[in-house]
Amino acid sequence: MNANTNTTKAYRSPLRWKEPVWFTNIKPHLELIAALISGVLIVIGWYLNHQQLETAAVITYISAYLIGGYAKAKEGIQATLAEKSLNVELLMILAAIGSAAIGYWSEGAVLIFIFALSGALESYTMDRSRKEISALLNLQPETAVRIRNGSEEIVSVKQLTVGDIVLVKPGERIPVDGTIQDGTTYIDESPLTGESIPVTKQAGDEVFAGTVNMRGSVMIVMTKPSSESLFQKIIRLVESAQSEKSPAQQFIERFEGTYVKVVLLLVGIMMVLPHYVLGWTWQETLYRAMVLLVVASPCALVASIMPATLSAISNGARQGILFKGGVHLEKLSKLKAIAFDKTGTLTRGKPQVTDVIARDDLDKSELLRKVAAIERYSNHPLAAAIVQAAVSSGIELPRAVHMEDIAGYGIQAEVEGVTWQAGKADFVGRADAESFGGGIGAKLEKEGKTIVYVRDDRGIAGVIALKDVIRDESVNAIRILRKAGIHTMMITGDSRSTAAVIAAESGIDGYAAECLPEDKVTEMKKLKQSYRTVAMVGDGINDAPALAIADVGIAMGEGTDVAMQTADVILVKNDLEKLAYAINLSKRMNRIVKQNIAFSILVIIALIISNFTQSLALPFGVIGHEGSTILVILNGLRLLR
Repeated sequence: MNANTNTTKAYRSPLRWKEPVWFTNIKPHLELIAALISGVLIVIGWYLNHQQLETAAVITYISAYLIGGYAKAKEGIQATLAEKSLNVELLMILAAIGSAAIGYWSEGAVLIFIFALSGALESYTMDRSRKEISALLNLQPETAVRIRNGSEEIVSVKQLTVGDIVLVKPGERIPVDGTIQDGTTYIDESPLTGESIPVTKQAGDEVFAGTVNMRGSVMIVMTKPSSESLFQKIIRLVESAQSEKSPAQQFIERFEGTYVKVVLLLVGIMMVLPHYVLGWTWQETLYRAMVLLVVASPCALVASIMPATLSAISNGARQGILFKGGVHLEKLSKLKAIAFDKTGTLTRGKPQVTDVIARDDLDKSELLRKVAAIERYSNHPLAAAIVQAAVSSGIELPRAVHMEDIAGYGIQAEVEGVTWQAGKADFVGRADAESFGGGIGAKLEKEGKTIVYVRDDRGIAGVIALKDVIRDESVNAIRILRKAGIHTMMITGDSRSTAAVIAAESGIDGYAAECLPEDKVTEMKKLKQSYRTVAMVGDGINDAPALAIADVGIAMGEGTDVAMQTADVILVKNDLEKLAYAINLSKRMNRIVKQNIAFSILVIIALIISNFTQSLALPFGVIGHEGSTILVILNGLRLLR
């Protein structure tokens, strides 16, 4: 009974065809293969025709029509039914059928062949752009080595949660966004940033999924869910950018439907009027009407923009520049002014120790050692910077006891039997603080630095100056932008004195200080009135309103999620030099698009005029028209480099 049941179940189960490996490999190239087969059949048909085997030749040409034209015919019919609008594909189908109807089988077949070839080339552009996504997807490991209760276990990345500790060995890709808990190494971040030089990373440094651990084994604490990693954000943004069309592309697509109707109307007139007005024979009239149908089709014009845009977006993604759509890429070349946030954009966003000035009887490293010992238990950014400065100098910190943190003023604790204080001037004694070192603290403050005064049982022991240091790449980026004739401005919430110092160091044209989020919006409106097309670069929640009102909002990749969601362009790593690259890429793209449009229009006009003078044969019309389409696509593909 059981055997019968099993037999019945096996009999009823549906048979499913499994794609062979060879078919899976050639599937992405089917359109090109069909075009090439069509070309071979045309050659065979031409040979048969010359051998006076006309019937066999016609059958061969019909095969070329069906094989080469199937994909484009299907695409054109489906698009017409879905959008209720005529398109270029239908013009080509009608032109090929018309050529065959008046006895020009070979010309119609050549038209189908070249049209299919140009379509395959355009598909190649799309596939190349999609491969950028596939390449990114392949960079992220599917599994990770999780450390739990001292033992290693291999788990799916999707099973990991925030707080998990993963082990990454030399040569392996990092599976998650996180911070290094233990270990020192070099990280190859080129998949995300385009930067070929590995970056040194140690305990406390941030690392990203998809990058490569070059040297030592490291323990990483996961800080973001795998779905929210920088890597996954890049993938989603590139996918979104590829589906969004530029204004020029939208115009061409709207124009296409009207243009096709006009061409069909003119062809209809052409099929009758020249016979009566110009005295052409009916055969010549119909022939010229078919040539007009071929050469007036806007294939090259339609293909002028999308391949170039997709190529530029793919190029930017490889360089760590993410465009949320072709519209934003197109606008970049028109920028006349760019506004920058200060903290985290022009500067590193984290204070660093710049000066350590000790009393005559103290060594600088000893002062830093004592202050770091009491600051190590504070969560204040200045305290973290002081501790980091000591640790990076190889200073071993002594134990501090009886610690007391006075919020807003400073911290005190006992270190090696001596009570130490670190904080504001009022906390350690303003008169003594201001007189120390001939008023060195006040001088450092004028340089835009934050001062921590230090006191021990003998009085003021020294001062430690900290500053949010400007990025080296920021200075270079500002210089390049100014050289390109773009006005630069800094809009910050910091004090005027700090803003003035940063503006001077960066070489920026102007600044607005002490700005709340609504003030930043006001400043952006003023900038737009003066310069019309402007961009805003920022990284924080307070920058989001200004990013939204700018013609192009540009977010730093290490910024807040709100800033990145609001922005139109994202610089994956906080590298402002990539902004100059993005603007140059936009200019190149717009230049190539203009070249393509001008070239395609001139070719159409030249072919139409030649047709009316009866000097253009259908084969040359086909070659001129479809050849121009292939050329504009190839011109757009140059942006992949």
